Amino acid sequence: MSDPVGKLPSELDQLPDRDTEETAEWAASLDAVAKAAGTRRAEYLLRRTLQHAEAAGLALPKLLETDYVNTIPTSAEPEFPGDEEMEARITAWNRWNAAAMVTRGSKYGVGGHIATFASAAWLYETGFQHFFRGKEADGSGDQLYIQGHASPGIYARAFLDGRVSEQQLDNFRQESGGNGLPSYPHPRRLPWLWEFPTVSMGLGPLSAIYQARFNRYLQNRSIKDTANSHVWAFLGDGEMDEPESTAALALASREQLDNLTFVINCNLQRLDGPVRANFRVVQELEAQFRGAGWNVIKSLWGSAWDELFQLDTTGALVRRLREVPDAQFQTYATRDVAYIRQHFFGANAELVQLAGVLSDAKIAECFHSSRGGHEPRKVYAAYKAALEHKGAPTVILAQTVKGYTLGAGFESKNANHQMKKLTIDEFKDMRDLLGLPIPDSAFADGVVPYGHPGANSPEVRYLNERRAALGGPAPARNVKHVALPAPADRSFAPLLKGSGKQEMATTMAFVRLVKDLMRDKETGKRWVPIVPDEARTFGMESLFPSAGIYSPLGQTYEPVDRDQLMYYKEAKDGQILNEGITEAGAMADFIAACTSYATHGEPMIPFYIFYSMFGWQRTADQMWQLADQLGKGFIVGATAGRTTLTGEGLQHADGHSHLIASTNPASLNYDPAFAYEIAVIVKDGLRRMYGENPEDVFYYLTVYNEPKVQPAMPEGVEEGILKGLYRFNTAADLAEAAPASDAPKVQLMASGTAIHWVLEAQKLLAAEWNVAADVWSATSWGELRREALECDEALLRGELRTPYVTRALEGVTGPVLAVSDWMRQVPDQISQWVEQDWTSLGTDGFGLSDTREGARRHFGVDAQSIVVAALAQLARGGEVPASSVKEARERYGL
Repeated sequence: MSDPVGKLPSELDQLPDRDTEETAEWAASLDAVAKAAGTRRAEYLLRRTLQHAEAAGLALPKLLETDYVNTIPTSAEPEFPGDEEMEARITAWNRWNAAAMVTRGSKYGVGGHIATFASAAWLYETGFQHFFRGKEADGSGDQLYIQGHASPGIYARAFLDGRVSEQQLDNFRQESGGNGLPSYPHPRRLPWLWEFPTVSMGLGPLSAIYQARFNRYLQNRSIKDTANSHVWAFLGDGEMDEPESTAALALASREQLDNLTFVINCNLQRLDGPVRANFRVVQELEAQFRGAGWNVIKSLWGSAWDELFQLDTTGALVRRLREVPDAQFQTYATRDVAYIRQHFFGANAELVQLAGVLSDAKIAECFHSSRGGHEPRKVYAAYKAALEHKGAPTVILAQTVKGYTLGAGFESKNANHQMKKLTIDEFKDMRDLLGLPIPDSAFADGVVPYGHPGANSPEVRYLNERRAALGGPAPARNVKHVALPAPADRSFAPLLKGSGKQEMATTMAFVRLVKDLMRDKETGKRWVPIVPDEARTFGMESLFPSAGIYSPLGQTYEPVDRDQLMYYKEAKDGQILNEGITEAGAMADFIAACTSYATHGEPMIPFYIFYSMFGWQRTADQMWQLADQLGKGFIVGATAGRTTLTGEGLQHADGHSHLIASTNPASLNYDPAFAYEIAVIVKDGLRRMYGENPEDVFYYLTVYNEPKVQPAMPEGVEEGILKGLYRFNTAADLAEAAPASDAPKVQLMASGTAIHWVLEAQKLLAAEWNVAADVWSATSWGELRREALECDEALLRGELRTPYVTRALEGVTGPVLAVSDWMRQVPDQISQWVEQDWTSLGTDGFGLSDTREGARRHFGVDAQSIVVAALAQLARGGEVPASSVKEARERYGL
C-alpha cells in the first residue's frame, strides 16, 4: 500500500520497524482486499481486527466510534427475569398518571413536562424492577440521579405504590399549602423521596461522578462499606452540552469508578429542537466517552429492526444509518412510509432492493417507534452488562422517541418540551394504545382521571414484591441521625488565648484549628479537607504527611520532596481531597461529603477552602444545589477581601462574595476578624450541624492572608460573636492619648481584616482630634440581617421583637461608621435597624493590583480615610467644626 500524497509523519515513523518485509506484506494484503472486494470490505476487516485486538488485551488505541447499531446484539441478550406483560401494565399506569398530573395542573398555569418521561419510562421501570437497590438493604443502597424533567413519572410510580396520594398529584407544583409536590427533584421540599437535586442542568452528571468517587473514599478510609452501592445518573442528550456534564469524565475513568453508570436518554431532542440537527449526537457522545476511557453501551434499535439488519447483507443499511443526521431521522419518525421509502431507502440501489421485501407496517414500526430504550429486554441487557463491567464507568446511550405513546401530536415534535397537556381525545387514544381499563364515562366532567389498578391488584403486589427484593422503595431518602460528640475544648484553646507577639493570618488560624480537630479521637477521622490545588497557598502543606492526600492507587512513585518534613504524600486511605484546578469538582466533592449523613448514615465534616473570589461567584449554582440537598459543612473563602490579596489584581479581588452568599437561606455567613472568633464560630457550627438537634445549614467563613497579632478573647463576647456583633473595646480602653470625657463620640464598626484599620483610626481620632471612638466587631452582617428580618416577620403576626443589632446599640451615643473590605452593600444590609446615624465605607468598584496600603487608600478605607469619614459624620451633626474635615484631608494627603 503506497503512502498517500502529502501524508504527515506519525508516531509510528519514530519507531524502528524490525521486519519491513512483513509490514509490506500486511499492507499489500490490505491493498488486495480493497482492490478485489472494495474499500468498504477493507474498512470492515480493519475494524474487526482492531476489535479483536482490543478483546485480546493488546495495547492499541480504541476506536472512538462504532457502527450506529446496538452494542449488544439480540442473540447475546440475557434471559429477561421478569414478567414482561405485568411490567408493561405497570409502566402503562405510570405513563398515564404522569401525563394526567401535568395536564390537570395546566389549568392552574403551573406547567410541567410530559414528553421526557414518556420517552424514558422503560429506562426507569427496568431499573426499578430489577436493578436499583433500596435503602433497606445491606449498606446504603444505590444513589439515583433522576432526570429532572422526568419527575412526573417518578411521582406517578410513587402514587402506584401508595407513597403519594391523589391529592398530592393534584398539587403538583403547588407547594404553599404544605401538601404539594415540587416541580423537580428537590430534597429540601420533599426530603423523604428525593436525594439529589438535578434540574440545574449539568450539575447532576458532575455530582454523580463525585458521589461515586466519595463512595470509594468512604470505603478506602474504612468509614463505610459501600461496595454494594451503585450510582445511576439519568441524563438527557441535550443536557450533555453543559460543560459540567462532561467536566469530570476523565476523573471517573482514571479512578476506575465501575460503581457508576450514566444512562443518557438519547431522544435526539433538546428544549427547542434537535440536539444535533446536522450531526449525530449518539456518535458524538460515544466518541467523547470512549476517548475519556468509559465503557460505552449503545441500545439504539428495538427488536423490529432485527429483520432489517439480517437482510442487510452488504452493510448498506448500517452505512445509511451512520450518515443520516439526527434532524432528518426525527422527520422520518413523523412522516408516512412513502416518504421513508423515498428519502431513506431511496439513497442507493442496495437499500431500494432491501426495502422491496419490507411491508409498510414493518417500516412504520421501525422508524416510528422501535427504539432500544423502549424495550425492557434491551434495557435489561444494557444494565446487566454495565454492572458486570469492571475497571471503568459505563455510559448507556439509549435511543428513544421523545413523547413516545403520547400520540402523533407529541411524538418527535420540536415543541413537545413546552407542550403541557393532551386533549380528552388524545387521552382516549393513549388509553387504547396502552390497553388501560379506563371507561369513557370517567371523562364525563371533561377532566382526565387518574388511574390505579387497586392497592391489592396484581400490578401493585408485583411492584412491591420487586422493591422488597431489592431493598425497599426507590427513590427514597432515609436519614437516621447520628449525633457527633463535641470535640474537646483543648482543640479550641490556642486560638482563644491569642497569639501573643506572634503574627498570624486568620487563614492560618483556621487551618491550625482544623489540624487540631483532625486529631480528635472521636471525630477527627470525619473531617474531609477539600482544596482545589491551592493547599500550599493556604498553609495546608503541613497536613500532607499526617493526613495524606486521597488516591485510590496510593502512591506509585517516589515524590520529589520525599526527604522533606512536609512531603507530598498520597495514600489510598488519605483524608485530603486535593482536586486539582477545578472549583466545580471540589464543590461536587464537598456536596457528596456534606450529605453523607443522609446518603450513607455517616456524618462527615467537610471543609472546602478556596480563593474567596472563585467560590460564590464561580460555583454559586452548586451552592444552591448544596442547600437544596440539605448539606452540612464549612465553606471557607480564603485570601478574602478586595484589598488584602496584594498584587493579584482585579480578577482575584473579592469584594462581593458575602453579598451573593447572603441570598442563600441555608448559608450562615461570617467574616471573623480574630482567631478566637473563628474558634467560637466553628465550635458552635459543629453543634448546630452535627449535634443532638441538627439544622440543615452550612457555613461560609471568610479568612484573610494578612498576618496580624491575634488578641485573646475578651470575656462575655461569645453571644455577640455568634449573633454577629459585639463591642470589642471603647475609647476609654486606650492606654495612651485617651480623649477627654466630654469628647464627641463615634461608633466604629468593622468586619474581618478591616478591624485593624478601624483600631488604628480609633487611636488617630483620640490622639489628634479628641474624638472618642468605640470599636465593634461585626462578625456577620448577614446573620444580623437574618435575625432582624425574623423580627419584622414576627411583627406581622402580632409579636413585638426588637432586632439584636438594635438592642446591641441601644443607648450608645454618636453616629455609626461601618467599614469592611467588601462593597458597602454588605454592611448596609443592617442599616435600617440601626437607630443611630449610619454611614459605611467599602471597596466598591473593580479591584486593582497594588500594595495593601495603596489599594486601601485608593478605595478610601485605610485608617486616615476612616478618620476623615468619622469627622465628616460628626461635623454634619455639629459635634466638630466643619473645618476639621478639610484640615484632616490635607493632613493625611487625601
